[in-house]
Amino acid sequence: MLARFDMKRLHATLDAERRARGLSWSELANEINKPFESTPSIPISVATIRDMSSKSSVTGAVVLQVLRWLRRTPESFLAGHEDAPPKAEEALPDPGPPLILRFDTRALYAALETERSDRGLTWKQIACELPGFTASMLTNLSTGPLIGFPRVMMLTQWLRRPAASFVRGRAR
Repeated sequence: MLARFDMKRLHATLDAERRARGLSWSELANEINKPFESTPSIPISVATIRDMSSKSSVTGAVVLQVLRWLRRTPESFLAGHEDAPPKAEEALPDPGPPLILRFDTRALYAALETERSDRGLTWKQIACELPGFTASMLTNLSTGPLIGFPRVMMLTQWLRRPAASFVRGRAR
């Protein structure tokens, strides 16, 4: 059974930490965006961060930067995992300030393809095990599109691998 990524709890944790540090939403956005300063990437807007909990899907790069700022793992926001101590392999990489955390969707696709082949499944059969996915959504990962939360966490759980194993630091 796949646990649901709890976006509302992530947002509540972020808001509580923001308030504990005495930051406005704008100041929080500035801190989260520090890694973007020396890149051509567009910083995350205050509204995107502030309104995350009201969205059904949030871009992986946004959630990864929030998790990086909180120093938390994606798995720590899976329903039912609230009290589980983080495992070392779940820690997000620290690529240094000039890099932004992104999911390597090609690596995610390669892991899915290996598991699919090992289990003798079709892409359609995998999609049936993953609510909200179609076979084409899964195979399209091979071309490297962006993927969002909570959807990406279903894939990593299905693979029985930590999300961090598919996260890389990129200049943009």
